[in-house]
Amino acid sequence: MNLRNLILPLAAVAGLIVAVLAVVRGEHSRQVSEPEPGQQQSAALSKVQNPFEHQVAGTGVVEAGTGNIAIGTPVSGIVAAVPVHWGDPVEPGTTLFQIDDRDLRAQLPLAAARAREADARLARAKYQAELADKVHAQHLLSEEQFRDKRYEVQIDQAMLEAAKAEIERIRMEIDRRTVRAPVAGRVLQINVRPGESAEAGALGTPLMVVGDDSRLRVRVDIDENDAVRVDPAAAAIAIVRGHPELRVDLHFESIEPYVAPRKTLSGDTTERVDSRVLQVIYSFDRVKLPVYVGQHLDVFIQAPSPEPAG
Repeated sequence: MNLRNLILPLAAVAGLIVAVLAVVRGEHSRQVSEPEPGQQQSAALSKVQNPFEHQVAGTGVVEAGTGNIAIGTPVSGIVAAVPVHWGDPVEPGTTLFQIDDRDLRAQLPLAAARAREADARLARAKYQAELADKVHAQHLLSEEQFRDKRYEVQIDQAMLEAAKAEIERIRMEIDRRTVRAPVAGRVLQINVRPGESAEAGALGTPLMVVGDDSRLRVRVDIDENDAVRVDPAAAAIAIVRGHPELRVDLHFESIEPYVAPRKTLSGDTTERVDSRVLQVIYSFDRVKLPVYVGQHLDVFIQAPSPEPAG
């Protein structure tokens, strides 16, 4: 056999042997990897976060005891001043921000002048009506002329009232451009600054958020499939994410009797975003749990054992 014809088969056999040796060595060198620290912590956290034998779990969002009040403006305009800062305490009526009202203030002098003019016209009409009474008593004035003088008094009286009402309308419009705190609490969020445009109506991002956070509450989303297992009298616990040692007992406040589409997401990759949830509200003492408004908590509610499927 020609040597040249043997080179190709020998090269193929040699390549096969090298491949088999590489696989064998790889199998012997492979070691069982230990769980990473993050995976160990996740497993331990899952074990710690089961305070009850049977429970209903949900994601909760911390909010102020009065609720997070999204502040709006009754009229659109340019913001002239924002006298408050993040975290400032406020009382009912405290000015939160002001809309530019220079156009309305410019209307006040003219409206006041019209009111003075109407007042003078009314005074003249009353004087002429008094003279008409005297002349009418002497039968020197017709009945029609006498009545006209009285009607002029009533017309000028109405004109004066209208002028005064216009002044009050302008002042009320000026007052509406000052947005004030509806409740006592703190400024939680500011999303508007002087010089920016503030739009009236419902906004995706509120202009400002206020609320009384001296006592906090947590709004929990319970999947609609677990809604029947929620007992208002059952014990409930909130745990800070990433810190299983930080937990607090919850006090039941209320259940919103409407199952709504889910808005708060926990971040779990297996979580359905098209589900509907029942919202249960609990309160707790913020001194016992150092969290912030808007923070997510894991909430566990004690529940009866699920009945076996028949």
